Amino acid sequence: MSGVRLDWFRSSYSGSEGDNCVEVAILPDAIRVRDSKDIRRPALTLSPAAWAAFAAGAGAGQG
Repeated sequence: MSGVRLDWFRSSYSGSEGDNCVEVAILPDAIRVRDSKDIRRPALTLSPAAWAAFAAGAGAGQG
């Protein structure tokens, strides 16, 4: 990942307070997720398939 510029964004569902947010960066072969309160910690890396399953479950109220 060294040298790759990641464009991080927050969900439109994140509150305006910014206290309980995750940030996401989308790459062709991976999705990176990090805690917006501590961006120095390592990001979680998911496959696109794993991210799609997570997003579908979250959208359906699972979890």
